[in-house]
Amino acid sequence: MAKNITARDTDYSKWYNDIVQQADLAENSGVRGCMVIKPYGYAIWEKMQAELDRMFKATGHVNAYFPLFIPKSYFSKEASHVDGFAKECAIVTHYRLKNAEDGSGVIVDPTAKLEEELIVRPTSETIIWDTYRKWIQSYRDLPLLINQWANVVRWEMRTRLFLRTTEFLWQEGHTAHATKKEAVEETEQMIGIYAKFAEGFMAMPVVIGTKTESERFAGALETYCIEALMQDGKALQAGTSHFLGQNFAKAFDVKFATKEGKQEYVWASSWGVSTRLMGALVMTHSDDYGLVLPPKLAPFQVVIVPIYKGEEQLEAVSKVANKVKKALEEKGISVKFDNRDTHKPGWKFAEYELKGVPLRLALGARDLENGTIEIARRDTLEKEAYQITDIENKVEHLLSQIQDNLYKKALTFREEKTYKADSKKEFVKLINEGGFVYAHWDGTSETEELIKQETKATIRCIPLEKTGESGECVFSGKPSNQRVLFAKSY
Repeated sequence: MAKNITARDTDYSKWYNDIVQQADLAENSGVRGCMVIKPYGYAIWEKMQAELDRMFKATGHVNAYFPLFIPKSYFSKEASHVDGFAKECAIVTHYRLKNAEDGSGVIVDPTAKLEEELIVRPTSETIIWDTYRKWIQSYRDLPLLINQWANVVRWEMRTRLFLRTTEFLWQEGHTAHATKKEAVEETEQMIGIYAKFAEGFMAMPVVIGTKTESERFAGALETYCIEALMQDGKALQAGTSHFLGQNFAKAFDVKFATKEGKQEYVWASSWGVSTRLMGALVMTHSDDYGLVLPPKLAPFQVVIVPIYKGEEQLEAVSKVANKVKKALEEKGISVKFDNRDTHKPGWKFAEYELKGVPLRLALGARDLENGTIEIARRDTLEKEAYQITDIENKVEHLLSQIQDNLYKKALTFREEKTYKADSKKEFVKLINEGGFVYAHWDGTSETEELIKQETKATIRCIPLEKTGESGECVFSGKPSNQRVLFAKSY
């Protein structure tokens, strides 16, 4: 299984691609910018999906599904929304192919032009709000708390597996409320759920904040986000939640009768995370040996590798290994017993190290004599022999330790790479070195754009944890009442 992974500190981009492809997470497809998510990668996504879905349902949300295609006229109803997505839209204009008369191949049938062109969804606000108009008549129909698991298409020019692809998988929540207060509370609740998932399951610390006006979702009055720091010092936006006000309700004429019998427009939110989280997971924890997975998201948390010579030893080792497997599974631990005879133990060790399996158990004839089993941790690469008695409780404890250790390690890294800048010179130096930089900003889009042009850094968020610290903008010298979070980003 020996494969060459580019050293992380040598070429971070190539290191990332090496891990994604060699650990069997995904590969490029025959369609430019689109990926094939392989079974091992999809198993991680399914774990993410299952946990998020549980969290959504625990807060009263239900799943539905809406069309992939959106009539072009729907986009023109919300002006800022079309401005935000116009450059990324894929458009269906015809519905039939035919053989060329000269035999040169298949061509679009010019007689099969659609009466109205269709947009392949880049996001679903427009088709969903057109539907909500039929579903909402009275305050009794509210709140409407809907989530959709789907694929979307955004025509990207520069793509990278998981981080930015033309087609990607995601969930998008779309809610309708009777009051502004309820809609804002929903928006804040959902960004809190994303932060809880990122930290509790991905072991990835995040900063919660709001976007500047120029960085908000198209059509939103406020966008909340979680920002994480990757190991190359760049920020990655890991989830967003948007307070949409009444913009979409007015665009699609979605009104409800209040208790007093008045007609009012509903208030809205939308929120989403995508397979970009897979990229975040790779970049937060992995090393030069391959993928490192938090136990809560690993397709299998433990692998047992038998070490033997001949059928007789294999039979004896397998008997004990299967007992261990059963004991672990009764604890709710997912286990793979790899008794393939097509690969040697050393090859298997390298494979599971590359794939980031949290714990590897090796069991051989000598272990049977001693009543021991060797356990290797993927996070620290430490190996130790344990007594096989009560092994299920020891493994359960180790998995919990690994989950906590990965979070603490990522948090320590972020803290070490988080700075404050009080001058332009200091700001530029720190941004170029990589990391999170807290600095004062005068609140204008002109200064924000100037900083972006000169340094390639963007305001990742205005942190929700307000310090109340006043100062001067590092670029314009104008007054500022709070530091904001800057970084270069994906």
